[in-house]
Amino acid sequence: MILSLDTTSEFGSIALSEGEGIIQEVALHSPDGFGHVLFQHIEALLARHGVAVRDLDCLAAASGPGSFTGVRVGLSAVKGIAEAAAKRVVAVSNLRALASFGTAPLRSPVIDARRGEVYAALYNRRLEMVIPEAVLRFEDWLKQLPREDIELISAAPIETPYPVVIAPRELASAIGRIAWMEFSAGRAADPAAIDANYVRRSDAEIFWKD
Repeated sequence: MILSLDTTSEFGSIALSEGEGIIQEVALHSPDGFGHVLFQHIEALLARHGVAVRDLDCLAAASGPGSFTGVRVGLSAVKGIAEAAAKRVVAVSNLRALASFGTAPLRSPVIDARRGEVYAALYNRRLEMVIPEAVLRFEDWLKQLPREDIELISAAPIETPYPVVIAPRELASAIGRIAWMEFSAGRAADPAAIDANYVRRSDAEIFWKD
């Protein structure tokens, strides 16, 4: 049984799953961030299904890319719960979670990174990375992609010559399924070992000067 969550944008989600099956996914919306509301939603979800933290086999969280604060909130939550309960943790890239909604042999998830750029990567049908995650202009990303057996996956409509799959904004269930795959393969980690996947440096790092 896995508790998974995504707090990397104002439209978040949490999910409870058992194996590959989703017990329930809950959509969350908090423009002010999730730090002040996340744990009450987790508590309510577990209580609805009579599940205690000790019943969980693993916890999972979106590791980014996304809001820097949002990424930290989600990872800190699962790390704290897992540390206290002696559970394992899986950190899942939002891009990989998006790729799971595709059907083509090659899948390019795309997330708006603002500043005229996108977060993007290329995965195969086994959700293995083919082209590493990057942040760049959308037209520059398209130049790197093969012309056949590929689809783009996004939570928002995009204009492109490639087939496009519109994925749901709620990623917690997809994160849970990937986490189960990783957990089953023995790749779940100690809570202290997981880290954020920002892809792009924060504004503070970009603009800081000595």
